[in-house]
This record gives sequence, C-alpha cells and structure tokens, in this order.
Amino acid sequence: MKRLAVVTGASRGWGKALVDEFSASGWNVIAVSRAQVGLQVWSGSGVVEAVEHDVRGNDFNELFAVIGERPVDLLINNAAQGANHQRLGSISPESVTDAVEVNVGGPLRLVQALLANLLAAPDPLIINVTSRLGSVSAQARGDFSDLSTSYAYKISKAAQNMLTVSLAQDLQGQVRAWAVHPGKLATGMGQPDASKDPRLAARQLRELVDSGDSTSPRFCSLGDDDLTW
Repeated sequence: MKRLAVVTGASRGWGKALVDEFSASGWNVIAVSRAQVGLQVWSGSGVVEAVEHDVRGNDFNELFAVIGERPVDLLINNAAQGANHQRLGSISPESVTDAVEVNVGGPLRLVQALLANLLAAPDPLIINVTSRLGSVSAQARGDFSDLSTSYAYKISKAAQNMLTVSLAQDLQGQVRAWAVHPGKLATGMGQPDASKDPRLAARQLRELVDSGDSTSPRFCSLGDDDLTW
C-alpha cells in the first residue's frame, strides 16, 4: 500500500515542491491549501488529492471526506504566516498573535484532527516547517542580528518549536515529531538573499523521511547539521 502524506500550504512555494516530490516518489498526497486550486498546479506523477482548508479554522469536513479512515504516514505542517519587520514602537501586537494563530494553532489543529489517522500508520511522522530564526539559543547569541526579521515570525516559530517538542513528548513511542528548517529558500517568503531551490529542499526532506530516523523530537536543518533549540 502506498504511503499517505498530508501537506498544508500546498499551492505554491515549498508546499508545491513538496507535493511534486513526494507524489513523484510514489506517495499518495493530500494537498491542503487555503484557496481552491486545480490539480494542474502540481506536476508530480503520483496521486494528488486537493483539499481546500484554512488552518485557522476548525471545519475539517472536507478533509475528513477525502482522507476517511486511511492511515496518515506523514503530516507536513507547511502553511505559514510572516510579517514585515518594524521598529518596536510600530509593531502591532495583532500581527504577532495572527502569526501564532497560523504557525502554532494551525499545526496543533491538524494534529488533533488527524491523530487517529496518524496512530493508524505503522511509523507516523509529524513535520512542522520551522526556521533557524526560531532557535532561542541562536537568537540569544546574536547569530542573526544582521537580519531584519519581524517579532511575529521569530516569536511564532519559537513557539512552534516548543509545540514540536511537546508533541514528541506527548506522543513518545507512537508518533515522531520534527521541526525542519528547509534552508534559505528562493520563495515569496524567503530572505532577499535566498537562493536555495525549493525542489532541492523537497528532495532533501523526502530523503530524510525515507531514512527512517527514529529521533524525536528533532530540529533538522536540511543539508546541514541539526540546530539547537
């Protein structure tokens, strides 16, 4: 039986590359995106089923209708929200809470909704797509002081990393949980100097998933050493 992956934020950028990579590698993929997208957007040769769903919402009827009782081998929480960098006096607290709602609340809702399907798989894995900028220890050292990164993005990704740790601890021995930094991707949300091809990062992640690494939690940096929390 083919393995089943659920990918959020699937209609563009790295989400689209992930759908293409996993479907071309023999996985069945459920591609979740906020707006309805035609199947022609994905070029992978495998089976792709498109579902319209906003990760901020609690209505999973369409997703449940597509998944049914099938085991979910892999959940990739890729949908994300950032914000423009601003000086302290101009930062909107709402921009921070909005990012947390998407980057933390979204993955939590998906895990809760699909937990029974994940537990039905032989070796299930949750991947929360994060950023090195969510490393509290690296930020405290000033590793990224030269970057203009918004409070909203840094705070929400750090909180998402804690979610990953919490999931790994709560589901120990049942479901693995990884936080994955894909690299400086050349996508709409990437840094101005980003140059990494999303297709390369998608292949690196698929190879990492196929490796069967049992570490959980794990803070991965694709193509590089693991990161510190």
